Amino acid sequence: MLPTLAKWTIEEYHQMIEAGILQNRRVELLAGEIIEMPPEGPLHTFYGEELADYLRYRLAGKALIREAHPITLTNSEPEPDIAVVRPPRDNYRNRHPYPEDIFLVIEVSHSTLAKDLEIKRKAYAQAGILEYWIIDVKNRQLIVFRSPNKDDYSSKQEIKQGNIAMLAFPEVEVTVDRLLT
Repeated sequence: MLPTLAKWTIEEYHQMIEAGILQNRRVELLAGEIIEMPPEGPLHTFYGEELADYLRYRLAGKALIREAHPITLTNSEPEPDIAVVRPPRDNYRNRHPYPEDIFLVIEVSHSTLAKDLEIKRKAYAQAGILEYWIIDVKNRQLIVFRSPNKDDYSSKQEIKQGNIAMLAFPEVEVTVDRLLT
């Protein structure tokens, strides 16, 4: 018989954080499991910062751009590289954004593509997040998931050039080349 992993709830995860058990550890809760996050390299940081600046410019006054901060799902509390969320910022004084607050989640994938395509994709789809993008740095492409359906997305596109608009803001196009530079 295979051993069973202990699953953690959001409440238990928060208690561990409050108690200092996870202090000085880069972790996130995914599907009830505490997952160690790899160290962030300079290229990943560069892409994340450039993307955040670009989205802040394009979405000024329409949405908040959160960089590498938690969002709270049913049994996960991931820290996506970018979360485009509903204002005002004061909504998140005592809690992290919930799925209904989130317009778009973006992961910059340099060394984590398998995790982003599998574990995170399923967590975001299960939570009903309408749109999930992966900036695939190695293959220089944007992978776009839309239309969550249970534990997956019904729509997947791989885009290397051109423009794309977010579902929540169809009037705001972003240049894919700009996301991949």
